[in-house]
Amino acid sequence: MLVVLFFYQLGYSPLKIAMLFVFYEFFGVVTNLLGGWLGARLGLNRTMNIGLGLQLVALAMLTLPSNLLSVVWVMSAQALSGIAKDLNKMSAKSAIKMLVAEDANRTLYKWVALLTGSKNTLKGVGFFVGGGLLMLVGFQSAIAILLAGLFSVWLVSLALLKKDLGRAKHKPKFNSILAKSSAINSLAAARLFLFAARDVWFVVALPVYLSSQFDWSHGLIGSFMACWVIAYGVIQTQAPRITKHTANGRTALHWVIALSLIPLAISFRLESSTALVIGLLVFGLVFAVNSSVHSFLIVHYADKETVSMDVGFYYMANAAGRLVGTVLSGWVFQAHGLAACLWVSTILLCFASLISFKLPSQAE
Repeated sequence: MLVVLFFYQLGYSPLKIAMLFVFYEFFGVVTNLLGGWLGARLGLNRTMNIGLGLQLVALAMLTLPSNLLSVVWVMSAQALSGIAKDLNKMSAKSAIKMLVAEDANRTLYKWVALLTGSKNTLKGVGFFVGGGLLMLVGFQSAIAILLAGLFSVWLVSLALLKKDLGRAKHKPKFNSILAKSSAINSLAAARLFLFAARDVWFVVALPVYLSSQFDWSHGLIGSFMACWVIAYGVIQTQAPRITKHTANGRTALHWVIALSLIPLAISFRLESSTALVIGLLVFGLVFAVNSSVHSFLIVHYADKETVSMDVGFYYMANAAGRLVGTVLSGWVFQAHGLAACLWVSTILLCFASLISFKLPSQAE
């Protein structure tokens, strides 16, 4: 949020802002693919702490004066940040598999939903803090405050994380990172289109549209995005109650079909900020359930011995979807506007629906 609003304030075009995140998402693809393999060999505690350390370096790079923050420098900092974020997410999601008893699918679903939802709720708090700090203390001071807070978290993590959690008994070979079951392959492909469909209008196009068309302030945009993501995270934690049973491939299919109808409906009411906000809230609710169901299914499908590799492969597809969506968000919005971004989102969700037909109908 800090980067999007600050560089739009400096006069960057939507496409240039999107390009600032290309390395962030690209290295997320690489990190998830290799990070799962490293987690299986080194242990999830080590990959978690490496990620936190890299995030500290990325934040420190952004404390330079504004005139020194070139596009290449910021893209490099975002690349490190992308690596850090995905090492942490892969480690945390994989660890759940190690902490829940075999065949306890309802319990696993509950804990995955809770972890996924709480993570995104805190991300929403981060959106709020980002917009607020930019308005109150400026970009460099805001980064310094975040740097100090994360450093304390890193020290606690170094002291408390259990050693060797998730470390495979037999060292997995590097060429096994792409050898996955058909269920994992289908789920990963569906995830790619699902997150591309969200980010094609959410990452760059929506904040810039709210600022340029409705004259929303940075503080208001940050607050609104924060509330949206916080509510999104809360809904994710409630996914087991909403779906009313342990999720399976049919659950994922039904929810993504429902989601595909929403962006198209929003595109016809863009002249009204109220209609746009309501549409975004409905999209967030349905997308949250989709994401939570997916997060459970990948942990469930993953082999316990190499869980970090399976989860890493899946989130590699997630990062690839975000990469595609981010680039499209800047390009399509700059060329054709927010309505076109929403139409592209609908098409991508239709592809996700078709792929979801291949998912196992039972949580085996």
